[in-house]
Amino acid sequence: MSVCPYCNYEYVEGIAICPDCSSPLVDENDLQKFEELSEADWVLVYTSGDELEIGMLKGILESAGLKVNVLSQKDHILPVPGDLSVVKLLVRKNDVGSALNYIQDVRNRESESSDE
Repeated sequence: MSVCPYCNYEYVEGIAICPDCSSPLVDENDLQKFEELSEADWVLVYTSGDELEIGMLKGILESAGLKVNVLSQKDHILPVPGDLSVVKLLVRKNDVGSALNYIQDVRNRESESSDE
């Protein structure tokens, strides 16, 4: 059985990516070996209702060598009007300062380009 190492949800064989957090699933037997399973190691650094914004920030942080996890409460199966869910961006505890600096830099650049 496949398991998400972050959400701990079990999935049937054939599913390779967690539909909740987009993380690759691991075999149930390998779950104990997975080093990043502990919730205590992750810190929330940013939230948004926009998956594209979170995806962009995730890419920037990962390109800087930071480990990133995205948790989404969006349910893509049931269409509903409006957007009431939150997408969360988490990083390892020891990367919080760097992550916040990168995020602030991106937001500053966005602000500068909107002022022009």
